[in-house]
Amino acid sequence: MPDAEDVRRIALSLPETTEKTAWSMPTFRVAGKMFATLPEDETSIAVRCPKEERDELVLAEPGKFWIADHEAQFAWVRARLAALEDDDELGDILADSWRQAAPPRLLDAHPELGLPPGA
Repeated sequence: MPDAEDVRRIALSLPETTEKTAWSMPTFRVAGKMFATLPEDETSIAVRCPKEERDELVLAEPGKFWIADHEAQFAWVRARLAALEDDDELGDILADSWRQAAPPRLLDAHPELGLPPGA
């Protein structure tokens, strides 16, 4: 089961990612744009996710994903770390969020972080 240190390690391994404390919690940013946070007691992560996909995730796996009330109008979703299968799943979630925040120059420079297979 991944934990907050795994989130930090994997997020910071993504190109040009920095960690900054905001709203009294760790946030992870690429080129100044936030793509992940470790809210509350660091047992979950909040990541970017298009609203259509987010709603599907929450319906398909409500034990893993949910939408925080104050984030409902934004394209973000929460994931419970304890519900994630392993570091690979966590890495996929973080990389997907990173891609949504990264500028085109980084996406072009790191094709290995491009769209997931089948996308």
